[in-house]
Amino acid sequence: MMLTVLKSKIHRVKVTEANIDYIGSITIDEDLMDAANLFENEQVHVFNYRNGARLITYVIKGERGSGVICMNGPAVFQIEKEDMVIVVAYAQIDSKEIATHQPTVIFPKEGNKQ
Repeated sequence: MMLTVLKSKIHRVKVTEANIDYIGSITIDEDLMDAANLFENEQVHVFNYRNGARLITYVIKGERGSGVICMNGPAVFQIEKEDMVIVVAYAQIDSKEIATHQPTVIFPKEGNKQ
């Protein structure tokens, strides 16, 4: 049996930009992507602390070391600049692997730095 489990989590980062004119996605500093084991174009769920909004999008690489977390496209109506969010990705694993599965969870510091 296959189970869907937490793969990656960036816990509490601040949205630094919001770009309505982009076609969609979330831009994430490449340092944070590496630390959280996230990949470009990977599906992620984004949860907003301010209003409880939850949305699904995909990751694009942001400038390494910049601390950028940018919501793009229509998502800016649910998640705005300065909002605190959680970004998570899930994976499917065989139920036999559940006992040894360890998700990657990071807790960025001020300025979205690792």
